[in-house]
Amino acid sequence: VQLQASGGGLVQAGGSLRLSCAASRRTFSGYGMGWFRQAPGKEREFVAAITRSGSITDYAESVKGRFTISRDNAKNSVYLQMNSLKPEDTAVYYCAATDRYYIGSYREDNDYDYWGQGTQVTVSS
Repeated sequence: VQLQASGGGLVQAGGSLRLSCAASRRTFSGYGMGWFRQAPGKEREFVAAITRSGSITDYAESVKGRFTISRDNAKNSVYLQMNSLKPEDTAVYYCAATDRYYIGSYREDNDYDYWGQGTQVTVSS
């Protein structure tokens, strides 16, 4: 499956952005989805994940209560609504897909088989 992330940009602290990730496959509903981010000089880190049906979501502690992951299987898309953005949220954001069954966590890089190209999010103070 091919993934195309979009929606990044420059925003002031406290602002909001909505990232989108469009998948190429009509079998999109068969994939768990995740968002990761990588800031300059840092390792890529987990941000949020959602199961195939959307019934289970998971968030990194650093974004819990501010970010919301959702999906629309009819549109082959997953979204990341980011509110109350902070300068430390600045990073390249990647969406990823996995065809593995959810067994309690989708937090690791190696849980995912497919990655999008990334979209830059910059939060100014």
